[in-house]
Amino acid sequence: MIGWLQGRLAEPWQQAHRCGALLICQGVGYEVQLTLRQWRRLPEEGSDLGLYIHHSIRDDGWTLYGFPDRRERDLFRELVAVSGVGPQMALGLLGALEVPDLVRAIVHADLRSLCLAPGVGKRTAERLSVELRARLQERFAGLVDPLEDDGEPGDGVDGAPSAPCREEVQITLVALGYEPLEIHRALRAVAAGLDASAGADDWIRESLRWLSRAVA
Repeated sequence: MIGWLQGRLAEPWQQAHRCGALLICQGVGYEVQLTLRQWRRLPEEGSDLGLYIHHSIRDDGWTLYGFPDRRERDLFRELVAVSGVGPQMALGLLGALEVPDLVRAIVHADLRSLCLAPGVGKRTAERLSVELRARLQERFAGLVDPLEDDGEPGDGVDGAPSAPCREEVQITLVALGYEPLEIHRALRAVAAGLDASAGADDWIRESLRWLSRAVA
């Protein structure tokens, strides 16, 4: 598997909605697909260029995706692991938002920002927040404070559901029609009344009670 390429930029290329660069490494040319933002920031032809690579191998061919740093490549890999999010949508998200902004948008369920990316609708944005929120808080802890909040009830509480429990609660409440941001607020609000032994059913029940009062 290819994880890094460094060589001479032969030429940038653009085909329909995809863009990238032809990179010459020891006499071999590699076509590497890039985000639109990275493509626009390419140096002059003939310049030295190094990229972290995600190497995708499928029955219909091999594709190389290039990133300026490991952090962006790691986030790309998290994105494509979400059901319904393919490489092109992941590149679109990374092209629409810088890595810190994208991580914060997912963690805080900022659906409006996520929907700035081409092909990302409300349902996909919700799924990204539900499936990735806990993992990104842990993996990209330096980019977003896991205790950061929006000032809603529950601010400053110590309790929190485990990542698997949180994911089950979020999936259930999203299926009931609640927005990820509403769910985030509910979880923080009810945490003070639940102990470490509370299961997903307890969190769902208490969250629904809080949500029903918040709407009333």
